[in-house]
Amino acid sequence: MKQLRYAFFPGCVSKGACRELYDSTRIITSILGIDLVELEKASCCGAGVIEEIKPRTADALNTRTLGMASKLGLPIMTQCSTCQGVLSQVNHRLKNDKTLLEEMNQVIEHQGYAYDGTTEVKHLLWILIQDYGLENVAKHVAYKLHGIKLASFYGCYLLRPSTVMQFEKDPQNPESLENVFTMLGAEPVIYDGRTKCCGFPISMMDLKSSFTMAGKNLIEAKSKGADAIVTPCPLCHLNLDSRQPDVEKVMGQKIDLPILHLSQLVGLALGVDAKKLKLDKHIVSTKLFLEKFEEAKGRNV
Repeated sequence: MKQLRYAFFPGCVSKGACRELYDSTRIITSILGIDLVELEKASCCGAGVIEEIKPRTADALNTRTLGMASKLGLPIMTQCSTCQGVLSQVNHRLKNDKTLLEEMNQVIEHQGYAYDGTTEVKHLLWILIQDYGLENVAKHVAYKLHGIKLASFYGCYLLRPSTVMQFEKDPQNPESLENVFTMLGAEPVIYDGRTKCCGFPISMMDLKSSFTMAGKNLIEAKSKGADAIVTPCPLCHLNLDSRQPDVEKVMGQKIDLPILHLSQLVGLALGVDAKKLKLDKHIVSTKLFLEKFEEAKGRNV
């Protein structure tokens, strides 16, 4: 198949609190033969926060990132739903507003960048499905995940606004993550919370409400039989995994539901060792999930 090459925008969180996301993404793209050129000088996308106070500053930061990829002549690959959403929305505005595009280019030109409005921005999930093809990913699968039940958690920005984020046929009933699960041999768990907010955006203003939102989603997924939640968003991962002990206090019950990054799940199926994927670095233990995975591996024989 044709060599796939992308300007890699890792986002802030994967270089800090969720380093396991960065490492596992690098591992699986290497196995699949996807070439990544990291945009090492790119700034934070702003996570939708900067634009609330200074929208033009947020536009300029993201136009600069788009300009970096444009200079390389490559589409951008993200691994964060939030980064994907923010970059996509800025890109949409720039492509449909020539005045804004000219204004932003004037801001970034002194750094040697210019954006022509043609760069595509794609999340790793979309690339695996649309560009690489799940049938081709399947050729690299070492272990089918038979007997494992997985719940998706898309994150707000990967689905909304639907006028910009047009990957899913029905954003109210997405199927891309579920299609990945099925290809890997796992059973998708369908529950209402998979398309809802994890609560992270309001955590700085109303922590209790944030934890309550996360808790309801976690409890619902577990009640449906999920062995783990898989998310393409590290900010969702932070609220659902690293804050799960605090969420349990607010909800008044033990939840103990592991949260995996998409790249970690794919890595396991491709035969990568769990420690290399840093599945031992999560706040919520992945021990029971990995025991189930070992059982699934046995069924592959």
